[in-house]
Amino acid sequence: MFEEQNDRKLCIICSKGTLDMAYPGMVLANAALMEGIDASIFFTFWGLDMITDKKMDHLKCTPLGNPSMAMPNGMGIPNFMAMLPGMTDFATSMMKKEMEKLDFPPPREYLQTIADAGGKLYACKMTADMMKLTEDDLFEEVEGIVGAMEFLEIADGAQVIFV
Repeated sequence: MFEEQNDRKLCIICSKGTLDMAYPGMVLANAALMEGIDASIFFTFWGLDMITDKKMDHLKCTPLGNPSMAMPNGMGIPNFMAMLPGMTDFATSMMKKEMEKLDFPPPREYLQTIADAGGKLYACKMTADMMKLTEDDLFEEVEGIVGAMEFLEIADGAQVIFV
């Protein structure tokens, strides 16, 4: 059974750039690598914020339009309250505190851990072009900026998960 796992590949497409959407892809990639599964992450659209050097340390979590977001007492946050100034910072601060309690590293550190374990990080060419980003703007561990056809080659034979 373990020999079969060495042939497994996982490609994760990260399309969201909020703090709460950054962790699912990183957790899956890290878990795959720990199981000996080849893991690659493709960052597209707002997911590119996760690997843009100037943005990756400042990802936010918004309660607006998130019906699952709750106050520390477990009470839900109505959408009209989510629009109030400071609510995004409040939600971001709450999430960071909870992630620290669980001993999850911040995104830059987590992505470094993934890269150190052999995970591959790729930026979407179309999105990078649209946002006027070059490799110099990205986290140093990004393997490169690749187009959709290159990503399909990378993902050949892999299980693909869209986040």
